Amino acid sequence: MMEERFRDANIEGCTITCVQRVEEGEFTLSDGGIITDLPPFCRVVMQLKPTSISNIQVEVWLPLENWNGRFLGTGNGGSAGAVAHGGLAFGLRRGYATANTDLGTSPHVDSAIGQPERWADFGYRATHEMTVAAKEIIQLYYQRPARYAYFMGCSTGGQQALMEAQRYPDDYNGILAGAPANNRTHLHTGFLWNYKAMNGLPGHSAFTKVEIDAITNAVIEQRRGKDGGAPMDNFLTDPRKCDCDPETIAISSELANDEGLTSAQLSALKLIYKGPTNPRTGEQIYTPLPYGSENCSGGLDLQQDPERLPMSLLYMFRWVFGADFDYMTFDFDHDLDVLNESLAPLLNANNPDVSAMKALGGKIMMYTGLSDPLVPYQDALHYYERVIEAQGGLAETQDFFRFFLIPGMGHCGGGPGLNDLGLSSVPSKQRDSEHDILNALVAWVENGKAPEKIIATAYKDSFAPNGISFQRPVFPYPKFPEYMGGDPKLPSSYQGMDHERGGVLAPAERYLI
Repeated sequence: MMEERFRDANIEGCTITCVQRVEEGEFTLSDGGIITDLPPFCRVVMQLKPTSISNIQVEVWLPLENWNGRFLGTGNGGSAGAVAHGGLAFGLRRGYATANTDLGTSPHVDSAIGQPERWADFGYRATHEMTVAAKEIIQLYYQRPARYAYFMGCSTGGQQALMEAQRYPDDYNGILAGAPANNRTHLHTGFLWNYKAMNGLPGHSAFTKVEIDAITNAVIEQRRGKDGGAPMDNFLTDPRKCDCDPETIAISSELANDEGLTSAQLSALKLIYKGPTNPRTGEQIYTPLPYGSENCSGGLDLQQDPERLPMSLLYMFRWVFGADFDYMTFDFDHDLDVLNESLAPLLNANNPDVSAMKALGGKIMMYTGLSDPLVPYQDALHYYERVIEAQGGLAETQDFFRFFLIPGMGHCGGGPGLNDLGLSSVPSKQRDSEHDILNALVAWVENGKAPEKIIATAYKDSFAPNGISFQRPVFPYPKFPEYMGGDPKLPSSYQGMDHERGGVLAPAERYLI
């Protein structure tokens, strides 16, 4: 009976490969992993082929009971290459009909080498095709359309989110973009810049974990409690206020107890804090690693690693230059132009004109961690400032698009400070719109309640079952939470205060394509 519902499906380029009823409790993945605490659902698996060489895998999970009438598109991470079942489970538990895609990079990211159509699938097409197909599946299954459609994703998912807002503004009523990797080619150029700085200079330029910790500690010690945060914070509330000198960091007390940094390490650190620049013109290519993020997950330890970094984050150089490309020969002038000519129109979601979504009544919320070393907050901030300029002012922008900067959050979570915006495993029914950023988006779209603040949480070891370490409000930029006195673990000890706008090292205009 369940399969009969999809017998008349007429979705262009779509083949339904599996329809499965999954009973309440758990679901076993193909790799043997098990997802638990699931309500009963119908699982629909599809292959989408918008071009002859496309290979887009999509899954839609449909609640058998208590559907909330909404559709939730969810994002992927990194180079994708597999459906992200965690996002599907998240939406299902909250009552959404939920979809996810592998972005067309299965079975491995290198299968897209020399394949421009698959680059387009990864950059923008797979998410849109997933959305169109999922809406049709929902209509066939429930015999009615979803009342509202939402998209949420972080990192690559944040790129997907902004790409949807820019290219397909009528796909979703509300979009939640976390740590958006939207300036894609230049973000990855920044990874290669840091990698070369720590591996390509004469002498010993890589860092031990002890040295990386000491660098971060030296940065925090210089600015602790001076940027709006509490006096005992081990993270920065507004890293823009940090004017740390690499020379001073190099002779910090922790490093001085050893032998300090080598001259090659100091040179590498200066390059990292400078960010990638064109060696011929001096133009800024991308923003640098944020101060205070050096020892976070995805920071210097990963970005200097000759085994992990190339395989996980340098895949697009292989896409364009071939599987055997020597990263150490990359020219940040001519070679970058070649990379951008091939990939920027397909991968980069840099267009600040999202007025079409505004005209349709859509809402966008964006957030990023201030201790994120993988997708620096500065790029999202600069993108938002360009949206403000395109809209003609902050008020006009905040009518439909609000941006939250999260002190101490690493990449999409984790980090030394706040690590959750209500998207943890805690059931959403225990969260109001002030404690849950997705619920805040829903309230804005459906009830016109614009989010004025979110109570963010720091769970112990970034794991909700361990309990709460502290909480703190976060506010729409340009407001930041400032400590006013009292118990620093309580949200009531903070107020939202306007900080100066902008103030980040931004790419040259030619690198905003």
